[in-house]
Amino acid sequence: MEKILEYTNDEVTIIWKPKTCIHSAKCVHGLPEVFKPNERRWIQMENASTDAIVNAVKGCPSGALSYYMNADGKPEDEKEVQLETTKVEVIDGGPLMVYGTLNVKHANGSEETKKRATAFCRCGKSSNQPFCDGSHNK
Repeated sequence: MEKILEYTNDEVTIIWKPKTCIHSAKCVHGLPEVFKPNERRWIQMENASTDAIVNAVKGCPSGALSYYMNADGKPEDEKEVQLETTKVEVIDGGPLMVYGTLNVKHANGSEETKKRATAFCRCGKSSNQPFCDGSHNK
């Protein structure tokens, strides 16, 4: 079972799925006062406004970071942002990003549904094929 961590302030809760993270560091570069990967509590919600945090989370390319507004309550079924169209983006020196809901059929015949954003490995180094795990950074 995947470990999921939550960080909150009075207005918003950030959900982080470590296994989904591709370590693009867009959150770290976009809001370094909040996202501090070298510290024990790596998301420090008190260091920025709710709007700034939400905007940084929306920029997460893998979907490892998501959020919900505390006033709305925690979603029962982890509702994901679904795009009306599917978008594919080639990241220079990185993964092939597919945005939107899609069904992935693996070589062994198993299938899974991905929502929001999916990072596909292009370098062949990922130990989580066909998905990117950030191995190209090493």
